[in-house]
Amino acid sequence: MSETTVRTNHPSPSRPTDSRPTDRAAGTGAALTPLGLFTVLVGAALPLIDFFIVNVALPAIDSDLDAGPAMLELIVGGYGVAYAVLLVLGGRLGDTAGRRRLFLIGMAAFGITSLACGLAPTAWTLVGARVAQGAAAALMLPQVLATIQATTQGPRRARAMSLYGATAGLSMVAGQILGGVLVAADVAGSGWRSVFLVNVPVVVLGLVLAVRAVPETRSDRPASVDVPGTLLLALSLVSLLLPLTEGRATGWPLWTWLSLAVFPFAAAAFYLTERRADRSGRTPLVPPSLLRLESLRSGLVLMVPLSLGFSGFMFVVAVALQQGLRMGPVAAGLALVPMAVAFFAASLAGPRLVGRFGSRVVTAGGLFQGLGIGLFLLTVRSDWPDLGLAGLAPAVAVAGLGQGLQLPVLMRMMLSDVPADRAGVGGGVMITAQQSALALGVATLGSLFLALVPGAGMRSALTVTLLVQLGMIALTVLLSLRLPRVLR
Repeated sequence: MSETTVRTNHPSPSRPTDSRPTDRAAGTGAALTPLGLFTVLVGAALPLIDFFIVNVALPAIDSDLDAGPAMLELIVGGYGVAYAVLLVLGGRLGDTAGRRRLFLIGMAAFGITSLACGLAPTAWTLVGARVAQGAAAALMLPQVLATIQATTQGPRRARAMSLYGATAGLSMVAGQILGGVLVAADVAGSGWRSVFLVNVPVVVLGLVLAVRAVPETRSDRPASVDVPGTLLLALSLVSLLLPLTEGRATGWPLWTWLSLAVFPFAAAAFYLTERRADRSGRTPLVPPSLLRLESLRSGLVLMVPLSLGFSGFMFVVAVALQQGLRMGPVAAGLALVPMAVAFFAASLAGPRLVGRFGSRVVTAGGLFQGLGIGLFLLTVRSDWPDLGLAGLAPAVAVAGLGQGLQLPVLMRMMLSDVPADRAGVGGGVMITAQQSALALGVATLGSLFLALVPGAGMRSALTVTLLVQLGMIALTVLLSLRLPRVLR
């Protein structure tokens, strides 16, 4: 059994050779150097860090801009919705116009919109800048996976995908840690604004490195933009994510229920439109034939509850530690350091473990994550409100270990059978599912927690939310048993 690539035992679906684009990198021998890999991984880290970095800054934003609960939900959710809606389109545009070009455009736009967020004078201005920032991230991030897929092979691709998975997971934890440090440091009186302004110098460095070290790749026969598919996918995601994000804070007005009622019809129309385009020889935004890849399809089913539970946990913990236990932003961030350390160690060991145990590594990761959340729950029940960093460390470390055994392996497996000419679309589909689930986690578990707090109290609300997350972890463990045992 090889450790170098992750392959399922299912053949790839046949694809018409006369209607699909080929990837230009295969013909030029373009290779991704270590510096180029580092550069694109920086681009992968920025959007995910920014999704989570805001969690610990919300109290300061509320105090400074008099935002209120509904506006705070928009500041978090607006970024996530725009990001999720445009990811697949970003992947398609990269395949067509050039992945390095879109990476540069997206990164530059991300830096500009980060500056706009950091200088926002009002809450509404910040919401608008966050939506634009999410759109910029959607242009940049799909190019990372597509570039890795198009410019690496064999052991180099396996290592690069493992590093990508590790980067993604670490970014989600590091975002909250970094956010707490920056808010507390209050550099030059910037307060919460520093969580956005810190992106600007990183973007400048990333642009310089990308021009020098990231090779250009694209499809030789670019496909046109699927306008109906793009609009229907946007309608589907917005009609689901926006009401779930804003519903609790606004008291569930009529428009939220109407929007949720639209979702199943929009989703069905999107699928039928894409299937019709695929059968007629056109190139749809999300080719249904791509979803017939067993590795991608089974990974997507597992990715949704995994990401949903993780983002909900991160949001709820940030609120509980700061508002329930009155910890400062630094302490709330430092509470997650053991999780980051354990995640990094597990992600490094993942490729070797996959070589020995195959997909059961993902199953073991789910069991470890469940054990960590269970320990966290027991600690909350027994020690609240006298929780300290030392008391929380074992639980978050074990949970981080479990995450580190799941996420990098799962991401690597999901893209293992995606052809190089569809690398951007495949990466966009995977990240869209992940990002949508991250947004849903904050909207569902976060809303559940915040709705329970007034009547039940912080401790009981946290207990119920953790129990719900344990149920989702149990689901991921069961789903992982359906993955191909041998990952070749």
